[in-house]
Amino acid sequence: MVCELVIFDCDGVLVDTEPMANAVMAKTLSELGLVLSVEDCRNRFMGRSIKPVQGEVEAEIGRTLGSAWPDQVREALEDEFRRQGVEAIPGVRSVVENLRASGIAYCVASSGRVPKMRVSLGQAGLLPYFEDVLYSADMVAQGKPAPDVFLHAADAMGAAPENAVVIEDSLPGVQAGVRAGMRVFAYTGDPFTNAEELRQAGGETFDDMRQLVDVLQLLPDG
Repeated sequence: MVCELVIFDCDGVLVDTEPMANAVMAKTLSELGLVLSVEDCRNRFMGRSIKPVQGEVEAEIGRTLGSAWPDQVREALEDEFRRQGVEAIPGVRSVVENLRASGIAYCVASSGRVPKMRVSLGQAGLLPYFEDVLYSADMVAQGKPAPDVFLHAADAMGAAPENAVVIEDSLPGVQAGVRAGMRVFAYTGDPFTNAEELRQAGGETFDDMRQLVDVLQLLPDG
């Protein structure tokens, strides 16, 4: 393939936010009477947009949460990012700098909203790399595992889907990338990741971002 574009997921790929995100979700749900562990939240909700998660939660607790609930969850999570700080995934800065040096375009396509990405990437010192190339599932009809956000990002960046590479860490994200007709590299650096599940979904797994530098350098650019 000709590599015209590399599309990064945000949480768990660029920034180490998944533990905080799932802890916030577990606490939020326990206050609603739905007791789930952090690991339960990770397995059920990782990589998904908040609105379908809300529908699933409402079905389980038997009542509606209201239109303000997603923003309340987002605000709690952003507060936690600011309180604890956010670290970049080890090695990912080198990946981005190598792409810049090689002249290969890159962007972010996430289930999260752009303001949340700005907070987490800013906390991790990565926002200057991505400030003008942030794409959210809120911009499209359906979130991951639908391919919409990846197709939207590729179109906005002027790349053909078949010439785009996706870097993901969740099952919905890998499924979305595959459905978009893109090559998907699945990061498994989190020890709780089910690598086999991601491989079966069509992801090419790797567990160290430094490996990705070498892999992407082998792909011809546009």
